[in-house]
Amino acid sequence: MKRRPRKESQPSGAPKWMVTFSDLITLILVFFILLFSMSQIDIVKFRTIADSFQQRQILEFYPSVIPLENPSAEPELETNDASPQGKNQNLSQLLADIQSYLNENKLNEVVVATRTERGVVLVLQEQALFASGEATVLQDAYPFLNKVGDLLSRIPNFVKVEGHTDNRPINTYQFPSNWELSSARASSVIRYLIKTENLDPKRFIAVGYGDTRPIAPNDTGENLQRNRRVEVIITDPAYEEQ
Repeated sequence: MKRRPRKESQPSGAPKWMVTFSDLITLILVFFILLFSMSQIDIVKFRTIADSFQQRQILEFYPSVIPLENPSAEPELETNDASPQGKNQNLSQLLADIQSYLNENKLNEVVVATRTERGVVLVLQEQALFASGEATVLQDAYPFLNKVGDLLSRIPNFVKVEGHTDNRPINTYQFPSNWELSSARASSVIRYLIKTENLDPKRFIAVGYGDTRPIAPNDTGENLQRNRRVEVIITDPAYEEQ
């Protein structure tokens, strides 16, 4: 009796090629996880560097990308008047210089210099700058404006020039109302300062208020004269306009 040939038994479990395939998939997965992790680290580093630049920590203490010759030495900090105390001293000195000039030249009756929360305020009466109903700066005003311009060239503060009139109406071809007259007078003062001292125009702003902000009732000739004025405000950086 012949024996039947024994069939080869099939190995149990997954095929051998599946092991290799699984290893490959695992390696690919690990590779992408590493890439993802590296990208997350880069983002964190980038945000840290960006924050340091925004806070000016790097630029203030190490303004150059070239390494210091003596790393152990502390970097020298430049001394300037950028601090609030330094800016206040600048304004105080400017006010003292202007008041001294006004006393020496006997201009206290037509120009008043004071210090307010807005900064140093110069109130110039109409007769110190313009002819009645005009916006062309008089030659007699040149010396004082030259002094102001020279002082402004020494400090970086912004300057606001305001034009004001009394409540008497004006209606000319050049100035149909007090709005145009007050604005033109403020602009004329700024143009003169910029031209004579070569000041940065971006530091200035001209505003015309017409007769809307009187400092006295418009009931007497003296009060009308007080209301016709130009105010030059050398602004305090700490003051916020309302």
